[in-house]
Amino acid sequence: MQLINIGFGNIVSANRIIAIVSPESAPIKRIIQEAKDSNMAVDATYGRRTRAVVIMDSGHVILSSVQPETVAGRLDKDDIEE
Repeated sequence: MQLINIGFGNIVSANRIIAIVSPESAPIKRIIQEAKDSNMAVDATYGRRTRAVVIMDSGHVILSSVQPETVAGRLDKDDIEE
């Protein structure tokens, strides 16, 4: 099992990630709101601005304050090490 740090010591399973996206577009904002309404959102921002949205295969939506490029780079870095 591969784990990826999404900021502030929060870790998610890399094998379960479907997408890492920016929260600016209207469709992503709708996805976030629907996840919050159905209690499927995990806020890992520690009160900071949301910069990345991690969509999991379980339907959970994880909000992170780390840039999407940074999270994706950590994912790629771990792939290279294996």
